Amino acid sequence: MSDIKSLDDLKSAVGAAAPAAPAAIARVAVRDKLGRAYATGKRKNAVARVWIKPGSGKVVVNGKEMAVYFARPVLQMILRQPFTVAGVEGQFDVMATVAGGGLSGQAGAVKHGVSKALQLYEPSLRGALKAAGFLTRDSRVVERKKYGKAKARKSFQFSKR
Repeated sequence: MSDIKSLDDLKSAVGAAAPAAPAAIARVAVRDKLGRAYATGKRKNAVARVWIKPGSGKVVVNGKEMAVYFARPVLQMILRQPFTVAGVEGQFDVMATVAGGGLSGQAGAVKHGVSKALQLYEPSLRGALKAAGFLTRDSRVVERKKYGKAKARKSFQFSKR
């Protein structure tokens, strides 16, 4: 080591020894031979396998149109959110298979899968999807029932006599 006698010597020694900041990770598009991007989405107990490809905005879930499978408008809106945030409405066709949970959890799982597939298909969309929180798996699940309890936390009615 060299002798450091002043503050300027210290700054120059630290500046020379400090490693360069790592460059931002260059993300590349991940597509299969058919030009589709695949991702798995999860929410509660539902798991969705989602494929997206360029198209007219057609969404098929378990072999049915989105409007048939998810009849409630709220669930359809949940499925459209990733496209709206990314600004690519009507540009991608979605094919999804969902299993487990109820309709609400399944809609959330498809939304998660679509978001992940979009950022794999077009890495430049990642920032908007991540800022909206669509790439994060919502880890909240139903709490298990405990023995000696009526439900997960509810106790049986207490009576002194």
